[in-house]
Amino acid sequence: METNQENNVSEDIRIIETSNDSKNGQDKCPKCGATDISLNQNTGKLRCNFCRHEFEPEKISGMETDISKLEGQVISSGANNYNASASDTVTLKCSSCGAEVVIDTSSSTQARCHWCRNMLSLNEQIPNGAVPDVVLPFSVKKEEARASIEKFVGKRKFFAHPKFRREFTTENIMGVYFPYMLVDINAHANFSGEGEHETKSYYIGFDEDRQKVYDAELYHVEREFDVAISGLSVESSSDRLNNASKEKTNNIINSIMPFDVENVVKYNANYLHGFTSEKRDTSISDIKELVDTQSKDIARFAANDTMEQYDRGVRWDKEEFKIKGQQWKAAYLPVWLYSYQEVKGNKKLLHYVAVNARTKETMGSVPIHMPKLIIVSSFVELAGIIAMIFVKFDYKWAFLFAGVIYFLIMYFRYRNSNARHTYESETKKEISNLRQVDTYIKEMKRLRNSYMNGANNRRVEGTSVNNNIVKSIVNNKTIDKLTGGNIVADMIRDKANKRDKE
Repeated sequence: METNQENNVSEDIRIIETSNDSKNGQDKCPKCGATDISLNQNTGKLRCNFCRHEFEPEKISGMETDISKLEGQVISSGANNYNASASDTVTLKCSSCGAEVVIDTSSSTQARCHWCRNMLSLNEQIPNGAVPDVVLPFSVKKEEARASIEKFVGKRKFFAHPKFRREFTTENIMGVYFPYMLVDINAHANFSGEGEHETKSYYIGFDEDRQKVYDAELYHVEREFDVAISGLSVESSSDRLNNASKEKTNNIINSIMPFDVENVVKYNANYLHGFTSEKRDTSISDIKELVDTQSKDIARFAANDTMEQYDRGVRWDKEEFKIKGQQWKAAYLPVWLYSYQEVKGNKKLLHYVAVNARTKETMGSVPIHMPKLIIVSSFVELAGIIAMIFVKFDYKWAFLFAGVIYFLIMYFRYRNSNARHTYESETKKEISNLRQVDTYIKEMKRLRNSYMNGANNRRVEGTSVNNNIVKSIVNNKTIDKLTGGNIVADMIRDKANKRDKE
C-alpha cells in the first residue's frame, strides 16, 4: 500500500497569548471582595463562598474558530514549550497583608496566606506546564461518581479478588484535573483502492464438507475531501500516555473520553479549588507525530461514512493525507478516580476505576481471583466437551473452545485491558468538497472469506497501546526524569467491530 502523509505543516507559526490579562495573587469576589472562591458544580460557575455571588465563565479569545481556514501552526501560550528545568515553586506577595506565600505548583496552584488567611492563586502561565489555557469544570458530583463506581464494581464481584472485595470503598475517590492537548486540524485526504459489496451468501457441499461462501461485486473506489477535525484530545502527561504500562492501568483513564471540550472556559486557578491536578510534562514536538497519525485515522473513518455499501470492506492501495493547519491548546479535563494497588509477590499493579466528570462514562479494572476463574472456566470447558458429544450441531468442534472463550470474556470484562478512547470515530470532524468515484469492475463468485482480503479501511495506526511513537515519548521522558483466523480470534474481532460501531 502506498502511503503519503505530509506532516510538515507550513513554517508559519503564530503564538496566541491567552493569559495577558491574568494576574497572580488574590482573585476577589467583585461583589464583596472575599478571596475564598470555588466551583459551583450545579451551574459550572465560580462562586464566592462568603456572599454566594457567582461569576460567569470566561472564554479564551484570539484562537481560530473556523477550522477550515487554519493555516500553519497556531499555538496558544499555555501549550508552548514545556521546560523540565523550570522551578515548581512560585512566590506570591499577598496584597492584603504584604506577606510572601510560596506555591508549590507540582501539587497546587493555590495557597492560603498564613497571616491573613486570604487565598492566593497562580494564573499566569509558566514554562513548567502547571498553568494551561483552558479548563473544563467538574459537573458530575462526587456522590454521582461514587454511585457509578460502586455499580461498575458491583457487577464484577464474582471473580474479584477476595482481598479487593474486603477493602473496596469509594470513600477515597479523588477529583483530578488531568492535562491534555486539544488540537484542531485542517487537512486534505485522498484515498484510492478497491471495495467489495456482498450480493449473496449460501452453503455448498454436504455434511462435514459443507461450507458457507459469498458472492460479491468488486469496485474501484476513490474518496477525496477536505476534513476539519475539532478538539482531538491527547494526553500531555508522558505517564498517562503509557497505556502499555505493567504497573498502572492507564488505558482505563484514556477510555472514558471524549469530553465535551467545546465547553472549555479560560483557566482560573479557582476551578481547581477542592480538586487535585497533574501538570503536563510534554511539548508539542513530543506528541506531534502521534497527533498527525491519529488525524489520518480520523480522516480514514470519515471516509467510511461515505462507503456503507462496501459491507465486505475496502482496501486502500493509496493514501494521501496533507495537514494544512493545526491549532493547539493546553487543557485540564476532569476525572473522578478510584485506585487500588494489587500486590503479587514483587509485582504491583495499580488498578483504576475512572468516571468522566462531565458525561459519567465509567470504565475500570478490577483485580481478578485467577484460581476461581480458572476453575469455573474448566467446568465450562467440561460442559462444552459433553455438549459436543450429545448436541447435534454443524460446528460441534467449537464446543472445544468453550472454556477458553469464557475465560477471555471474563478477563476482558474485569481487566478491560483492551479499553481505549476510540478517537477515530468519536472525535468531531466535518468533511467538505467531497469527490467520490465508484466504478464497477467485476462480480466474484464463491468467495470463502466473509471479509475482503486485505481490507484496511478500519485500520487504526495511532492507538497508544504498544505504539512505537508513545514508547519513544515515554522512554525519553523517563530518561529526562532520571537525569533531571480461529474461533477465539473471530470472537475478539467481532467484539472490536461491535465496539467500533458503538
